Amino acid sequence: MAEPTTIKGGKVRVLLGNDATPIVYIAPCGFSQRTVTINKGLEEVNLPDCADPDAVNWLGRDAVSLSMSVNGEGVLSEESVETWLDAAENVESIPVKVEWEFPTKTITWTGKMHVESFEAGAQDGRRVTGNVGMQSDGKMTRVVTEAP
Repeated sequence: MAEPTTIKGGKVRVLLGNDATPIVYIAPCGFSQRTVTINKGLEEVNLPDCADPDAVNWLGRDAVSLSMSVNGEGVLSEESVETWLDAAENVESIPVKVEWEFPTKTITWTGKMHVESFEAGAQDGRRVTGNVGMQSDGKMTRVVTEAP
């Protein structure tokens, strides 16, 4: 049996971009868990049985949209709290880069995302946590780069 090639959580990065030209991306400090979700919007249509019009129809599904969401959580760090607040308060979407770094290739998506939610959780005697939710705003372009 051949074992799969896997990666650790630190090889999944979410980087926020600035307004410079070219854009400079940084990974804000504090995330200890990240979730990247690609969603496909589907539209349903009934597919009639032409030979038996009284038969129950099967559903056909057509892809009508794609979107990406990113959720992250970890500690609320002084180094990145204002980066997240600025992004959450911005009326415009911000440049974002999402990377999955494997030993022989890196998969990267770049595009714009809105910081949809930013939450700080505080419990007496414990470290304050931060939770972020982001949603794509338009196309997230995927590029695969082979390692040298």
